[in-house]
Amino acid sequence: MARPAPRESHLAGTLPASVGGFGRRSLLRGALGVGALGAAGMLTACGDDGGSGSGASAKAGNVKFGINEAKGSGPANERLQAMADAYAKKAGVTVSVNAVDHNTFQESITTYLQGSPDDVFTWFAGYRMAQFAEGGQIADVSDVWPLDGIGDAFKKASTAADGKQYFVPVSYYPWAVFHRKSVFEKNGWTQPTTMDELTELMKEMQGKKMTPFAFAAKDAWAPMGTFDILNMRLNGFDFHMALTKGEKTWDSPEVRNVFSTWKTLLPYHQENSLGRTWQEAATSMAKGECGMYLLGTFVVDGVPTEAQEDLDFFTFPALDQTIGADALDAPIDGFCVASGAQDEEAGKAFITWLASAEAADAANNSASAPFIAANSAASTAKYGELQKKSVEVVQNAKSIAQFLDRDTNADLANTVITASLQEFIKKPDSIDSITTSIQQQAKSILG
Repeated sequence: MARPAPRESHLAGTLPASVGGFGRRSLLRGALGVGALGAAGMLTACGDDGGSGSGASAKAGNVKFGINEAKGSGPANERLQAMADAYAKKAGVTVSVNAVDHNTFQESITTYLQGSPDDVFTWFAGYRMAQFAEGGQIADVSDVWPLDGIGDAFKKASTAADGKQYFVPVSYYPWAVFHRKSVFEKNGWTQPTTMDELTELMKEMQGKKMTPFAFAAKDAWAPMGTFDILNMRLNGFDFHMALTKGEKTWDSPEVRNVFSTWKTLLPYHQENSLGRTWQEAATSMAKGECGMYLLGTFVVDGVPTEAQEDLDFFTFPALDQTIGADALDAPIDGFCVASGAQDEEAGKAFITWLASAEAADAANNSASAPFIAANSAASTAKYGELQKKSVEVVQNAKSIAQFLDRDTNADLANTVITASLQEFIKKPDSIDSITTSIQQQAKSILG
């Protein structure tokens, strides 16, 4: 892959030529997390009220901030807390942080928004955001746009079907195949560029009593990354997106071929994945028990600090040379204002700042691992080679998906597909019945 000329301070926020349904220089749509609110520790509103204003010029006020990373969970929580602290100090207000673990946050989000939500909450771009916009659960924040340092591609990913913006971006990250450089160097391995080379590498790893791929499925969303990349490699990006919209069928020969191909790869993956979290799988790779791991760049949050600089990655190779390997998942994270917020205007003032380069710098300067900032003016001083390479890979990708559970209907993704992928992992010979079942439910849900 040809590297672009190095740039001191503008690596962040540049996106690839073609990203999703918006065509070149634009981004895709995602999907929505659903679930029920219940036991203590789940998503609830908290904090003080206050503040007034409107639009980009809204006056700062006390604000409640719901985040999808529990306290002590690692760099992701550190970054969000640092942003909250920096804003509180700058604006002279109170930011009450309601920190909840990631899975609980996503599973509880619908009930949370229907109750007494925090003013601002962490969420995702695209279809996942658009569903809440259509349902009236998040506020129109068009008046905070345009945002300095945030390009048109991000604006399109923040726009719902009514042409209004309901989201501001903060970061993005590609999914790829990660590994430890030192492990590859010790064994004389090089990054594979073809499926034949990857297959040979996997066999060599097994020959050295190393599991080729770390794999986790206890977090029900995690296997979606494998499905996404295989579907885009075998059937192409356009087919993949048409499938998420219900324009292609889950029981088609094309989708069954994805599962058949996946079945041949399962023996190269960690066993007992249904009882393993993604962090535990990341630890297996960090320890050298597994050679590789298909995940997002947030994998750095799951490995020891001393292993983070030893990480490298490559994009999953082509499975069909007529389709190639220029599509990948690169989800966008950011923030929404709840329409049920007690202080919507203070929330708008807060998210305007959260999208700034200053906010990104506050986050990255205070965490043990940086994110890749959406704001093009954000400092890259904390970026390691992993972050710089991530920006390059996204720049050079032809097509970008958000992720399966962000690219399709919430009910389909979180009540049907997750369970079906876990069922496939348990019973890989049941492809026909599994895909038939998904399609029957997809037809009912998508209409």
